[in-house]
Amino acid sequence: MDLVLVLLAVIMIVLVIILIKLFSNRTPEAVHEFNQSLNRQSIDNREHLNTQFNTFTDRMDLRIKDLHDRNTNFEKATATSLIQFQDKLGSSMELQFDRLQATVERRLAMMDQKVTENLEEGFKKTNATFTNIVERLSKIDEAQKKIDALSVEIVSLQDVLTDKKTRGTFGEVQLSQIMAAIFGDRNDKIYQMQYTFQTGVRSDAVLFAPEPLGTIAIDSKFPLENYRRMMDKDISDIERAQAERTFVSDCKKHIDAIADKYIIPGVTSDQAIMFIPAEAIFATINAYHQDIIDYSQKRRVWLASPTTLMSTLTTIQTILVNLEREKYASVIHQELRLLSSEFDRYRERWEGLSRRMEGVNEEFRKINITTEKITKRFDAIANVEHIEEQTNDAS
Repeated sequence: MDLVLVLLAVIMIVLVIILIKLFSNRTPEAVHEFNQSLNRQSIDNREHLNTQFNTFTDRMDLRIKDLHDRNTNFEKATATSLIQFQDKLGSSMELQFDRLQATVERRLAMMDQKVTENLEEGFKKTNATFTNIVERLSKIDEAQKKIDALSVEIVSLQDVLTDKKTRGTFGEVQLSQIMAAIFGDRNDKIYQMQYTFQTGVRSDAVLFAPEPLGTIAIDSKFPLENYRRMMDKDISDIERAQAERTFVSDCKKHIDAIADKYIIPGVTSDQAIMFIPAEAIFATINAYHQDIIDYSQKRRVWLASPTTLMSTLTTIQTILVNLEREKYASVIHQELRLLSSEFDRYRERWEGLSRRMEGVNEEFRKINITTEKITKRFDAIANVEHIEEQTNDAS
């Protein structure tokens, strides 16, 4: 409204200025006439302006009302949408919360189950570990008891090995166990323990090997005393050297005794075996005392430890088995020869039977041919009778 009034005022001022300029050059009658015309025109313009102003005002009112209605509708729609959005948001939030709660509860249940399983597995492992520890402690305790018992036995064994007679008995027992392990508990055809020869001497064992070996005497010798002194680090080098010389002398004396007693021409083999029950002594001789080995070979007395004796006896056992197999090979060959002659007789009889069977088959074939011919004749006769019957019926 203020803008329209300002515009009207400006227009009026412009018109006044124009009129002043026009009337300055005209007569009073013309001026009066012009004033009247101007008044009329002014009135018409005013009415026209009022009409347009009223029209504009009405339009503006309608426009404002329309805007107000639209604003009201927009507010209502916005309120409705906001309410719907709030409802949807609330429902969605509630649904999401329910899902989240279900997921959390499920995860918690899984975690609880996993923790329970881990705890149970941990308890089982702990229990198994504890049980294993208890078992190992029991085994350790048992092993300790065995060690204590073994210590007592070692002390007892040392006491046994201290005496020369008990050392001899120990060697004889070990030799007997080796012979039994290879050839059986009692096998007098292959070996005997504590065997007495015709000369009256007795060896710890004798082995009846096949020729050309023959009867081999085995005697146990245990040169322990000077071996211990030779290995003793607590004595001086001079004493150990003296013990070593005595040890070599003892071994050679044992070799001489076995060669003189148990190598009997015409009775035994030309060789014998000296059994040394201790692997350590045997290894020391082979490693550091070639002179003892050379001397034993010269006297035809072979040195053997438990391991090497078992190997030697196993070889002899294999030879005995092969000899037994060869001994029975001739018997098997004789039986095979007899079986071959019986088989030849069987073949001849089978061939005769085959020939007779072939003759029978030929006769059977001929009978079969005759049977077929007779059958055909009977069929022909039957057909003739059938034709005659048909002829009689027709007449």
